[in-house]
Amino acid sequence: MLSPEMAAAFFAAALVLSLAPGPDNIFVLTQSALYGAGAGMATTLGLATGLCVHTTAVALGVAVIFRSSPTAFWLLKILGACYLLYLAWLSFRSGAALARVPEGPGGAAAHGGARFPGYGALYRRGILMNVTNPKVCLFFLAFLPQFCEPERGSVPFQVVQLGALFILATILVFFSVAVLGGRLARRFNASRRGQIFINRAAGLVFLGLAAALLVTGQ
Repeated sequence: MLSPEMAAAFFAAALVLSLAPGPDNIFVLTQSALYGAGAGMATTLGLATGLCVHTTAVALGVAVIFRSSPTAFWLLKILGACYLLYLAWLSFRSGAALARVPEGPGGAAAHGGARFPGYGALYRRGILMNVTNPKVCLFFLAFLPQFCEPERGSVPFQVVQLGALFILATILVFFSVAVLGGRLARRFNASRRGQIFINRAAGLVFLGLAAALLVTGQ
């Protein structure tokens, strides 16, 4: 069991790390800017579920595989980059399709509703985005054990507690990011040109995230 002092120190550190610009909060901002605050929150819950997977991997020692095996690290990295490239393609395709929608009452809005993937799909995107990023797994492997206190009992159980605190901090910060993105969505989706712009901007973000993941070393 974690001491209250250690739990408070870890939670403060987790809040700071969640506030730092990174792939996950950029991903939440992008999804909420495209589809609204609710979409960003659904994506956040998916990312949080992915963090549960990483926490479990560290607690069970599975994460050591990705640190010690270049092949496993490379395969997961390629899988994650391919998924981000797929999201980029969807965004660019959506922008091109929107450009062919004729002007008129409800034209762009009708298309925007058709392209909304649904909260379930956004939740799954969040899971895949996080689970296929080996950097998150290695970060947890390096970060969480530093706050464990072996003299206070089971280290795996403490890792689970720390993971839960990190997930809570992530949800608090990313929900705020989703609200900000929702305001952007209302502004950009008010016009046909704005919708095209935000879709293409999202595509560029996904391309950048894919490139950053591909050049990541073990």
